[in-house]
Amino acid sequence: MAGHIQDRWYKTEADLNGKTNRAKTDRFGTGMRYRARYVGPDGTEKSKSFPDRQKRLAELWLAQIEADMARGQYIDPKASRITFQQYSAKWLSAQTSDIGTRHAVEMRLRLHAFPYIGTRPLGSFQPGHIRSWVRQLDDTVPAASYRRAIFGNVSAVLTAAVDDGLLPKNPCRAESVKAPKPSPTRVKPWPAERVFLVRAGLPGRYRATIDLGGGCGLRQGEIFGLPTDEADFLGGWLHVAYQVKLIRGRPVFAPPKGGKERDVPLPCAVGEALAHHMKIYPPVEITLPWREPDGPSVTKKLFFTNSEGQAVRRNAFNLRAWKPALASAGVIPASEAGEKYEKAPEHGMHALRHFYASVLLDAGENIKALSQYLGHSDPGFTLRTYTHLMPSSEGRTRKAVDGVYQAACETDDGPATAQAA
Repeated sequence: MAGHIQDRWYKTEADLNGKTNRAKTDRFGTGMRYRARYVGPDGTEKSKSFPDRQKRLAELWLAQIEADMARGQYIDPKASRITFQQYSAKWLSAQTSDIGTRHAVEMRLRLHAFPYIGTRPLGSFQPGHIRSWVRQLDDTVPAASYRRAIFGNVSAVLTAAVDDGLLPKNPCRAESVKAPKPSPTRVKPWPAERVFLVRAGLPGRYRATIDLGGGCGLRQGEIFGLPTDEADFLGGWLHVAYQVKLIRGRPVFAPPKGGKERDVPLPCAVGEALAHHMKIYPPVEITLPWREPDGPSVTKKLFFTNSEGQAVRRNAFNLRAWKPALASAGVIPASEAGEKYEKAPEHGMHALRHFYASVLLDAGENIKALSQYLGHSDPGFTLRTYTHLMPSSEGRTRKAVDGVYQAACETDDGPATAQAA
């Protein structure tokens, strides 16, 4: 058995003749009688106290500790008393992802996990606690994709707790726990007419953003962070290596999503639109911190700035330029005086990337190339997102078979001849 059990109500004493006798201690009759003690894997002594008449329970507890150590499933009882919120703070501080991602994860946990499971000790988690919390998520978070992101963050924290020996199993992975399901939505690309109507509705200084989004597949932040020296007008390429992000409300320069730089073909029409834009709105040198608000300064001459000659902030752009343009194109209703425009997440600037993908697929471009141009880390994701936009094989099949029959009919022994015989 690991350790031993101390009876704190009695002590062993030796008389003058060397004979041992049990004598009552000063604690006799008060407090917990038995203290089960053992040395943990870290070399420190651990203990747990039990009341009178429960020595057997103390022995069973020590036996369980010994079995857990033998199986490699030992959990330090004191360490497992750390709460989910306390451990999450340590977990977040050790993450190596970019600051924007860490900030987003911290916000999800703070708003949607800590109020419900933040004070629960890690060692007490059961699948039922997660099932109840997921049910509360269904009531408070409308978007299925956002619920999945929150659930994934909580599961990541609990997986780390398992790895650190604070939890035997991740309750998020229990069979009875069902993760929020993704919403079964399919990308519906804008028609070209809508793209150009929205372009016409934008202020002049922002119209060429449509061309970079719909003609090169750039993300919103990549458009706002595109420097002039990354555009090769003669060679017909754009090098996408920067974006403008908001970190705690402050704009910074950062690498593209996932740190994935890429080269994208620059069509002549987009190049001409950018050249025209530069004549009317000359590029401006913008200095921003790199990656984090207190990062080193980086200066780039950008194609797009706001009317004050500063980096474009996505929130201000969406509110003052993008949504009015959507309304002018009839995509969303016009707002009443003093009222906000309605939410339209499916009609953000990301719709231009979907339009770009649909144009390339319709022209016969392959998924691997499209994935590279869009900056996706996995071509499989590109395929899953846009497979329904690929030209159907049925048409190609009919055309191929019809071609064979047409050629055969031009000879004397073609299918028509065989049928007549």
